[in-house]
Amino acid sequence: MFAKNTELNLFDIILQFIERTTKRAVSPCVFIAMGKLIRCISTDGTLTIMAADTTDIVNEAANIHQTSAVVSAALGRLLTATSLMGSALKGKDNSVTVKINGGGPAGTVLAVSDFQGNVRGYVQQNVVEIPLNKKGKLDVSGAVGTDGFVTVIKDLGLKEPYIGQTPIITGEIAEDITAYFATSEQTPSVVALGVLVNPDLSIKAAGGFIIQLLPTAMEDTIEKVERCIKSVEPVTKLIERGMTPEEICHYVLPEFEIEELDSANPVYKCYCSRSKVESALISTGLAELNDMATQEKTEVGCQFCNANYVFTPDDIKRLIKRATK
Repeated sequence: MFAKNTELNLFDIILQFIERTTKRAVSPCVFIAMGKLIRCISTDGTLTIMAADTTDIVNEAANIHQTSAVVSAALGRLLTATSLMGSALKGKDNSVTVKINGGGPAGTVLAVSDFQGNVRGYVQQNVVEIPLNKKGKLDVSGAVGTDGFVTVIKDLGLKEPYIGQTPIITGEIAEDITAYFATSEQTPSVVALGVLVNPDLSIKAAGGFIIQLLPTAMEDTIEKVERCIKSVEPVTKLIERGMTPEEICHYVLPEFEIEELDSANPVYKCYCSRSKVESALISTGLAELNDMATQEKTEVGCQFCNANYVFTPDDIKRLIKRATK
């Protein structure tokens, strides 16, 4: 039963439909925050590399969710990884959802991207205050936890979405995404992610890169990649120095000649709408709708962008009519 002045969590209601929200969107909430993303391939056809500067996107997410420093770092890393993964999708209606829950105090951290890398995210507990790790850095692993799974849901326009799940390795997210690629997609990868948070909790730098070997890669390709990444600085330092995603790609792989495949300017974009919320409410069933109709009002808040949708008893009664047609 819902309490009087019912407040519903949109995230909880439509999570089962989330991988298909992109293609059903009508009027997405687009925020000004814009990132920079590029995808490249080596001229010998042995690997790809994609890199992104997501500083503004992560800053927007931190503002929306009012996250503490370590939660901003966790959410920002996942937003960056998901945006990069989304940019590799083939179809304009494709989307990817990445969820990680390691039993830590931050709870579930989730991000969704469309094929252009436009991304939105959510974290279950926005404020977590824990000590720095042994290296004096934000303890993302401590906030996320290590007792759980990384779940990836890809909507490729087929009857059923692709779902892959792998155990969390470190809770630092980059290593966990690397393990997912190796185990679930059988793709050897190098994933680097980073978020640098200012004392005032704004985002100073955020971004990442993903290197993936192609089937044509030989043993010498692996050796070259290992040599290249051995001395690579943290991605946040590169972005802080003003390096572009393209420059980062060349910096990370100096032993390879690479050429651009495509580039994009992804944004923080939410696809919630009143019509989508109405469909979600109808999906709860007639019993719940009838109960809502007896309440003073029903409120549904979007956990991705903080939009709030209010339904009066008359609104609910109209939904009941639609549900019984």
